Amino acid sequence: MQHFSLLDLSPIPEGGTAADALHNTLDLARLAESLGYHRYWLAEHHNMPGIASAATAVLIGQVAAATATMRIGAGGVMLPNHAPLIIAEQFGTLETLFPGRIDLGLGRAPGTDAATARALRRHTDSGDRFPQDVAELLYYLDDAPQDAPIKAVPGEGTHVPVWILGSSLFGAEFAAHMGLPYAFASHFAPQMLDVAMRTYRETFRPSKWLARPRTMMAVGVFAADTNEEAHYLRSSQLLAFARLRTGRPGKLPRPVRDVAAEIPPAVLAQVETAMSCSATGTRDEVRRQLSDLLARHAPDELMVTGMIHDHAARLRSFAIAADALKDLSGAQSAN
Repeated sequence: MQHFSLLDLSPIPEGGTAADALHNTLDLARLAESLGYHRYWLAEHHNMPGIASAATAVLIGQVAAATATMRIGAGGVMLPNHAPLIIAEQFGTLETLFPGRIDLGLGRAPGTDAATARALRRHTDSGDRFPQDVAELLYYLDDAPQDAPIKAVPGEGTHVPVWILGSSLFGAEFAAHMGLPYAFASHFAPQMLDVAMRTYRETFRPSKWLARPRTMMAVGVFAADTNEEAHYLRSSQLLAFARLRTGRPGKLPRPVRDVAAEIPPAVLAQVETAMSCSATGTRDEVRRQLSDLLARHAPDELMVTGMIHDHAARLRSFAIAADALKDLSGAQSAN
């Protein structure tokens, strides 16, 4: 593991507002930078009552302005929702304002329901244009020929690093084919992690963007001073996932002591499986669980995330995680 990073969905807690969530994101980003996190990524979701990061590029600009050294980016932008030129201009502008600090992770899913997806793009077709859209976007961010009929201004020549995000074999195969870095969404869809990572590494083709495979995996983290408190904090995300899967999305729920009493057994089993790539407990317990995940999957970079209702507890969780990750990073460097 070369670096450890943080994914923030800007959760809107029950009893709170989107304004609270956005202020909490800026507060967490400042802390993350002081704790040594390498990247701070935000994700595009739409029509989600509990997530405030819909205008992802706008929020990235605010986070970049509130920090000084940490890389800030999208994890990710859902490319089917946008024209590639618009994304090139947005992230070209961010890179121009904050040179050397901007990342662009691209997802193939719309990040929302079908009706909202239609409202976002208006003109849709049944074909999957993701490969063509990625190639077009890379062209706009590259050095354009003098006679290019269309240029991204700002954007042209900024060479914003592009990552392919995924939770299936498609993303792994496409990232390997293009010679781009690959980030796997194991924090909510871990089932294909092993085969996707292996496929990406075995079929990777060097490119102008990347000479050798580069992988990142996302992991949920819920850390506290006691194991009991950590599992209590984690219950908010379990409840949120369960409500989303049963068609009742809402703000991030308050934690409960007995989560099994709140979620039907079959649904809870599905949610626990979806969130199984995670570490929960005290610093030592989180360190042990993260060490096991690193040993099994050997990512170049680990990105942690965790939706915790109480802001102070969330800050504390990421601080404990950073302490454990620094220890793991140092141990790996020594070997």
